[in-house]
Amino acid sequence: MSNRIFLLSPANCGGTRAKRVVSDEAQFPLAEQLRTPAGASLGEVFSFVSGLYFRGKLAYARRFSNPPDPTDRVVAGGVLVITPNAGLRAADVAVTRESIQAFAGEPIDLANASYRRPLEQGARTLCSSIGPDCDVVLLGSIASGKYVEVLLPIFGDRLLFPPSFIGRGDMSRGGLMLRCAASGEELDYIPVEGAIRQGKRPPRLDPATRVPKIS
Repeated sequence: MSNRIFLLSPANCGGTRAKRVVSDEAQFPLAEQLRTPAGASLGEVFSFVSGLYFRGKLAYARRFSNPPDPTDRVVAGGVLVITPNAGLRAADVAVTRESIQAFAGEPIDLANASYRRPLEQGARTLCSSIGPDCDVVLLGSIASGKYVEVLLPIFGDRLLFPPSFIGRGDMSRGGLMLRCAASGEELDYIPVEGAIRQGKRPPRLDPATRVPKIS
């Protein structure tokens, strides 16, 4: 199996579910944990905020990551999350309510230096750590340049994505990845460079293949 790591696009930290999890009035366990000094894991919080889409990305990446050195802290087990103002962070890193509120205040926009510069720095550090023979798979939109224009100059033709994402909405992508994580059937990947980034909507997923929540 080839060495492979995954970069996950972030959840929307300014949306309704994000506001709910950081609310003082929220009494459910994740919100209460997020208010403690220890915080909660980034992956768990983003899975709540984004729902099916991020949950699918996280389950899929954990199932199929194969970093060259799993103990390398920079590589973070092969599953890293793009953040609005902190570059790349391990899915298991702890975040606090203040972290999520700070994420909400930063637009994911190439013109925003607070987003772009930490991501560039983190991507360069990661590129040095993984060596020349490790693929980097982006689980996120390539239709706009908000991730690709930062990552492609750094990783070049090693930056891949699943072509089965083309034409699908977020919910469909999330469902597809949960199915793959459960079945162990990995998607195909192609280089981002030179790829067609938009296309026709593919057939709907078969409801009979739905899988339960993967923690």
